[in-house]
Amino acid sequence: METERMFELVTALGRAKSAQNVTEAMKYQHPDMVLSTPAFGSTVTGHEANAVSLSRFFKWFPDYNVEIEGYAGDGKALTIWGRVQMTWTGDHLGVEPNGETADLPVFMQFRFNDELIASELFFIDLADLCAQSGVSTDVVRARLFDRQSATAA
Repeated sequence: METERMFELVTALGRAKSAQNVTEAMKYQHPDMVLSTPAFGSTVTGHEANAVSLSRFFKWFPDYNVEIEGYAGDGKALTIWGRVQMTWTGDHLGVEPNGETADLPVFMQFRFNDELIASELFFIDLADLCAQSGVSTDVVRARLFDRQSATAA
């Protein structure tokens, strides 16, 4: 697939996500779409799981917005980098964020199948997000990655 076509699909997906429009976002995703967010220890596969994951993410970060600074493709994958702005809201993971909008570097890698987005790797710095949101990185990491600590707390 040509790099420009990959970029068109990804920017259409990005517009849908920035509008928190899960239904529209699904139009650009392959039925077997794999979305991985290492910062949150999350990998989901398929339309239903992606819809649930995005809906939950938008409850946590209702003003999510990505500003693309650059991209590169090789016919198989597209890599995008830029900045993401997102305000962590509500009492999630046992922490109460400060309501400030975090502005973070972001890196995303996309792969494609059948003229749709087949996978997305979404990279942000969890510690930076926590610091800007006024929450403890240690508590958040324990809740996300240490199931025993999360259950006991």
